Amino acid sequence: MMNCELLATCSALGYLEGDTYHKEADCLESVKDLIRYLRHEDDARDVRQQLGESQIVQNDLLPIIIQHRQDKALFDACIRLMVNLTQPAMLCFGKVPDDPVFRHHFLQVTSHLQAYKEAFASESVFCILSETLYNLLQLDWEQRQEEDNLLIERILLLVRNVLHVPADPSEEKKVDDDASVHDRVLWAIHMSGFDDLIKFLASAQSEQQWSMHVLEIISLMFRDQTPEALVSAGHARSAEEKKKDSNELEALRQKEHAEKHSRTLQRGTRHSRFGGSFVVQGLKAIGDKDVIYHRNLQNFKDYTHDIGKAVRRVPKRHRKAQESGEKRRSALNVRLFLREFCVDFLENCYNRLMYLVKESLIREQTQQHDETYYLWALSFFMAFNRGSCFRADLVSETMSIRAFHFIERNITNYYEMLLTDRKEATSWSRRMHLALKAYQELLLTVNEMDRSEDESIRQSSSVIKSNIFYLMEYREIFLTLLRKYDETKQPESYLKDLVESTHLFLRMLDRFCKGRKNLMVQRKRVKRRKSQGKKKEAAPETSPEALEETWKIVEEELKGAGFKLSESLTQSLVPFDATSETPLEDQRTEAMVRVQDALLVRMGPEALGLLRAAREVWPEGDVFGSADVEPEEELELLKQILHAKLPRSSQTAVVEEEEEEEDGPEMEEEELESVQVSETEFKFLDFIKRFATPGIVRPYLLLLKSYSKNTPHTNHCIARMLHRLAVDLKMDALLFQLSVFHIFNKILNDPAAAAYQELVTLGKYLVKRFVSLAAQNNKAYVELLFWKNVGAVREMTEGYTKEEEKRPAWTEEEEEELRRLYEEHRDSEVPDIVETLLPLLSNSNRTRRQVVTQLVHMRLVDNAKELKKPKKGTRIVLWTEEQELELQMLFEEYRDSDDVLGNIMKKLTAKRSRARVVDKLLSMGLVSERRELYKKRSRSAHGKSTGNIMTEEEFLAELTQGTQDDPVDRDDEFESEESEEEDLEEQESERSLNGGRRSQGMHSTGERRPDVENMVYALQQEGMSGPLLWLQNCLNKTADDRENDGLSQPVPLAPFTESNEEAMENKSFQRLLRKLGMRAPANEQESFWRIPAKISVSELRSAAAALSPKEDKPKNDDEQDGTRSPAEEPRGEEEDDATREQRAQALRALLLARKRKRFTDEDAAPESDATPVDDTDDVNESSQDNTSTKRNRSRVLEDDEENEEDSTTAAAMDTNGDDDSDKEDISAPVKRRRVVLIDEEEEED
Repeated sequence: MMNCELLATCSALGYLEGDTYHKEADCLESVKDLIRYLRHEDDARDVRQQLGESQIVQNDLLPIIIQHRQDKALFDACIRLMVNLTQPAMLCFGKVPDDPVFRHHFLQVTSHLQAYKEAFASESVFCILSETLYNLLQLDWEQRQEEDNLLIERILLLVRNVLHVPADPSEEKKVDDDASVHDRVLWAIHMSGFDDLIKFLASAQSEQQWSMHVLEIISLMFRDQTPEALVSAGHARSAEEKKKDSNELEALRQKEHAEKHSRTLQRGTRHSRFGGSFVVQGLKAIGDKDVIYHRNLQNFKDYTHDIGKAVRRVPKRHRKAQESGEKRRSALNVRLFLREFCVDFLENCYNRLMYLVKESLIREQTQQHDETYYLWALSFFMAFNRGSCFRADLVSETMSIRAFHFIERNITNYYEMLLTDRKEATSWSRRMHLALKAYQELLLTVNEMDRSEDESIRQSSSVIKSNIFYLMEYREIFLTLLRKYDETKQPESYLKDLVESTHLFLRMLDRFCKGRKNLMVQRKRVKRRKSQGKKKEAAPETSPEALEETWKIVEEELKGAGFKLSESLTQSLVPFDATSETPLEDQRTEAMVRVQDALLVRMGPEALGLLRAAREVWPEGDVFGSADVEPEEELELLKQILHAKLPRSSQTAVVEEEEEEEDGPEMEEEELESVQVSETEFKFLDFIKRFATPGIVRPYLLLLKSYSKNTPHTNHCIARMLHRLAVDLKMDALLFQLSVFHIFNKILNDPAAAAYQELVTLGKYLVKRFVSLAAQNNKAYVELLFWKNVGAVREMTEGYTKEEEKRPAWTEEEEEELRRLYEEHRDSEVPDIVETLLPLLSNSNRTRRQVVTQLVHMRLVDNAKELKKPKKGTRIVLWTEEQELELQMLFEEYRDSDDVLGNIMKKLTAKRSRARVVDKLLSMGLVSERRELYKKRSRSAHGKSTGNIMTEEEFLAELTQGTQDDPVDRDDEFESEESEEEDLEEQESERSLNGGRRSQGMHSTGERRPDVENMVYALQQEGMSGPLLWLQNCLNKTADDRENDGLSQPVPLAPFTESNEEAMENKSFQRLLRKLGMRAPANEQESFWRIPAKISVSELRSAAAALSPKEDKPKNDDEQDGTRSPAEEPRGEEEDDATREQRAQALRALLLARKRKRFTDEDAAPESDATPVDDTDDVNESSQDNTSTKRNRSRVLEDDEENEEDSTTAAAMDTNGDDDSDKEDISAPVKRRRVVLIDEEEEED
C-alpha cells in the first residue's frame, strides 16, 4: 500500500488526459520532494518500490519532459529524479541479497526497472534528450555554466542506466532476428540521432571529460552482440560459411541415422509388449550372483547400479561455475545500424577514446572496475576490425607492448582477488575472462598483421612478437593460467578461450622460432636467501711478509703503467652511493676500506682509481691526498693504506649474523628475494615440455569431455596439444589414464564419430601404444589409475629398476659397540645422545643419519623421532622469578650501552634465544618497542677511531653537532621539532661526556628553562590550567613510583577527560611536552604520549615544578640570559657538575678565546643593519636581534605561533651546552640570512 505522503506528492505533479499532460502549480516542488524522499529511503528501498508500482516514470515524468521541456528548472529536476529512479538494483542493494525478504525486494526493484526501460523505448523521449544534449554541446566552453555540465552528465547517466537494465527472460521469449526491448531502445537512439552525439563526444577534443561515460554507453549498446554477427550482417553468406553449416548438418544427420540404425539392430522382429526377466552375465549384483534385469532390452544400454537411488547433492563449493547469459541475435535493422556505428567509431573515435580512457585508468581518475569497459572495447572493436576489413592503423592505439603489459597485470590482479575475495569470486572470474579475451584478441591481431601485404605492418608485427616472446611474463602467462584453472570458479567458456589462446600462441611461437637459428629470451630466477647465516669469506693473508710481497707487485705494476689509468676504469669507479642511507662520513671510511681491499688482491690500477675518485668527493682534510699530489706521494699514501688497520663494518656484520644463526629458527628470519635476470637460448621443444604435467593436461581433458558441444576449432586445439605431448615429445604414457581412455572410448563409439576424425585417430594411436607397452610392463594396467609426472612416465616406459645407493654395512662388532655405548648413555641427561655417541664410535666415518637408522633397525629405539636433534634456544620455556629479576637487573645495568641486547645475552645465566629475551623484555614493560634494543651506531667515528686523545676539531664538531643539523627554512616547525627530539633520544645513550650533558639539558626542564615558563604562561592564558595541573600530577606520580619501586618504565599519558584530550591535540601543548622530554607516539600502534624511562626522578620533579601556575608573565629569555657574560658560562657549568674533566675545560677555554678574537674582528667591521645591544648581552642575543631586524626589513610575515616557536628554539640552543651562547654562526639561520641579503640589495637599488 502506497504511503499517503508519497501519494499526495505524486498527485501534486499533475495528470495525463489523453496525450496531453496537465501539470499542477506545485509540480517542481513535488519533484524535489520525491528526490528528498528517495534520499531517506530504508534498506528495503520502499520509496523506490512504491514509485515503481505507481508507474510515475511512465505516467508523469516522461510526459513532463516531452511536453514541458521549455520549463528548464522542471526539466532538470525530472532528469535528476529519473537518474535516481533508474539506477541499477545492484547499486541500490550493494549485491544480490542472500536474505529471502531482501531478495524479494531486489527482484521487485528489477521488475520496475524493466518496466521503465520499456517506457523509454520511444523515439519521442530520445528526441527530446538528443535535442537538449545537442543544444548544450553547441555552447562554447566559456559559455557553459556549471548547471549545463551537470545536465549533460545526468543525460548520459540516464541513458546508461536505461541501457543497463537486464532483459526479462520470462517476458522476452522471442527467437533470433526478432526485436527485443533492448533492440527497440537502440532503434529509438538511432532514429533520434543520439548515436551521432555519442560519436561526437568520443571524438571531440573539448569533450574528453565524458570519455568514461561514452565508453560505458557504447559497451551497453553492444551488450547482446558479437563482432562476427555484426560483420556478417547484410552480407550474403560466403562459401566457407555455407560449407561449415553443411558440415554441421551432415554430422547431425549421420548421428541421427546411426542412432536409428542402432535401435533397429537392438529391436527384435516381434513386438516387446511382453515383459521378461534376464540374467546379465558378467555384471555382479550386491552379492556374488549376476544381476537380474526386469525391464525391456531396448533400455538396457542405459542401465547402471545407480538407477532408483537418490541423486547425491553436490556441495555448492564443488559445483561447476555457471555460464553467463547466452547471446541472442538482434533484428536485422538493428544489426545494420550497429555495424555502421562500428565502422564510423573505428575510423574517427577509437584511437582517441581509448587513449583518454587508458590515461584516466593509469592516473586512477576513474571508479573501481572501470578498466573492464576498456578491456571489452579493446576485444570487441579489434575483433570487428579484423573481421570486416583489417586496417592496422584503425587500432594502433591498443596495438603495442603497453597494451600487453596492462592486460597481463590485470589478469594477475584478478586471479589474486579470485583467491582472496571468495564471496565475489564469480565477479572476479568474469573480469578475468574479459581480460583473457582482450589478450587473445591482441594475439589474433598480431597474427593478422603477419599476413598483411604492407611490409611496414609485417615489420611492426615482428617487433611486437620479438618483445612478447622475449619477456618471460608474456611467454609463460598461459602456462600459469592453465595450471591455476579451477572449474568451480571459472566457467567452461573461459577454459575454451584459454585453450584456443594457448594454441594460437604456440603456433605463432613455433613459426617465429623456425625462421631463426638462435632465439635469445629473457630468463628470471628468484633467489630467496635468509638474512642470517652468511658464511664469512676467507680474508686475504695480512701478515707483514705477505703485505710486503703484495706491495712490491702493486708498486711495479703502477710504475710500469706510469700511474696512468684507462678511461673506462676511471668512469666505472664510484667511491660513494648517493641513494644509500649510510652517512657520507661512513661512506668515506668504506671507500678507504675498498682501496685497501683492492691492494690486498693486488689490483693496483683499481686501488689508484678509487683513491683519485675519493679525493674528488672528499677533498677536505686531504684524507685521500691533496689536489696537486705527486705520483710518488700517491704511492706512499697507498702503502700507508695497505698497512693500516682500518675498521671494517662487514666483519662486525658477519659476527652479528653468526650470533643470529646460533639462535636457530626461533628468531624471525627475513627472507631476501633477489631476482636474477639473464639471457638464454630458447628451444621450442623445451618450452613444450613444461606443458607435460598432469596439472596442465587435466584442463584439456575437462574440455574434451564436452567434445560434442565444442566447435571444430576447439576440438582441433585440444587434439593438437595432446599430439604435441604424445608424438612430438614421445610422452604418450602421460595420457595413459583411465579417465582419458573413457573419453576416447566414448568418442570411438559415437555414431557421429566421422565428424571427429582427428580425435578418433589420436584415440586409436594412444590405445595402440598402451597395448604394446602393457605387453612389456605387466603393471601398466595398475598405472591407469593414477596421474603420472615425468619421472613416473620414464619409470613406466623404461623400467622401475634403479641402482640403489650402497650403504656401508654394519659388522657384528660395530653393532655390539653401538649397543654397548647406547646402553651406557641412554640414562644420562645429555640433550642429544646421538651427538654423544658419534665421537665414541671406532668408525669415525659414520654419519648421524646412519647411526639413527641403525638404532631403529636394531630396535633400540622405536622410531627416529625419539632421536630428533633438539633445537637451540627452545629447551627453556618458562621464566622463574629469579631469572626475571636477573633479566631486570641486567637491563638496568646495560640500558645505556651501545648493544643492550648483546650484553644481556652474554651475561644471562639461563641461555635463551634472542627472540625469547626480546619478548620477555616487552612483556615486562622494560621496553616499549623492539627498536629500543637495536644495536646503536656511533655518529662520531673520528673520536673513537683515533684513540683516547680528542683533537680540537673533533671536540668542536662534537660540541656543535646538535645545532648544525637544526632545520633552517621550516615549513612545519612542529614536525622539525619532533624529528629533532627523536634524534636526541636515539643519540642519548651513545654520546660522550659533553653530548650526554646536552641531552640531559634537553630533558632537564624546570627552573633553568625560562622558555618552559613562557609556554606554561601562554597555555594558562588559553584556559589550559586544568590540563597543566593534570600533567603536573602525572609527572609527580611517576617520580614517586620510580623512587619507591626503583624501576623506570615508559608511562603513557592517557587523558580521560574531554579537556585533557583537546589539550593533547593542541600544538602548543605538544610543544611543551617535547620541551619537557615526553615522547610522541612512535607508530600507528601507539595512541598516547609517554614519559620515557630515561628521565630520572629529579628531572621529573623539576619538570613538574616548572608547570606550577604563574601569576605574572616571566621575563624574556634575553633578559634572563643577558646578565651573564660568556666567561661566566663555564664557571656556572663547573659549579653544576663537579666531575668535569680538565681536558674538556682546557679545550673549552681555547674555543672561547678563538671565538672572542673572531667576534672582535667582526665587530670592527661596519655593519649598516646591525642593532646596537648592551655590552652585557651575549652573542646569541645579539644574533637573535639582528635576525629579527633583518626579518622585519625583508617583510617576512609570520604569525605569533611561528615567532614563539623561533624564540623557544633559540632558548633551547642556549641550554644545549656551556658555550652555545657564543655560537653565532651556528644559531643564526643561514638560509634566511641569504634571503635577507637579496631583499636588502633590492631596497638599495
